[in-house]
Amino acid sequence: MTRREARELAFILLFEKSFTDCSIKDILSNAGEARDIKVNAFALELAEGVDKHIDEIDPAISANSHKWNKERISRVGLAIMRLAVFEMRYMNDIPVSVSINEAVELAKKYGGDEDPAFINGVLGGVALQKGE
Repeated sequence: MTRREARELAFILLFEKSFTDCSIKDILSNAGEARDIKVNAFALELAEGVDKHIDEIDPAISANSHKWNKERISRVGLAIMRLAVFEMRYMNDIPVSVSINEAVELAKKYGGDEDPAFINGVLGGVALQKGE
């Protein structure tokens, strides 16, 4: 599985997590049984990392989503941005530009027409705060 595919799996896990209180491992286990999804260490690290740091990630998203509070952002967009912000803040081996680009690509695939530009703008703001 490529890193891009692992990110997509992590996004799917995070999106599903937005509907349930189950742990990421339980969601992955259930998905594996229902859809024959293979466990990937990188995807699991990303999804569990977001879940662990969500209280630090969401304020960064909110601070950079001008005139949009978290409740107005689609679950798809929020899951994508949470994943990217986690990478940007906690995965030092991944360039910020790669995290942003991968998020925009996920938004093009799963989001609405305006999601890629919105997500790019929010993540650009997060990157500026980080000093990138």
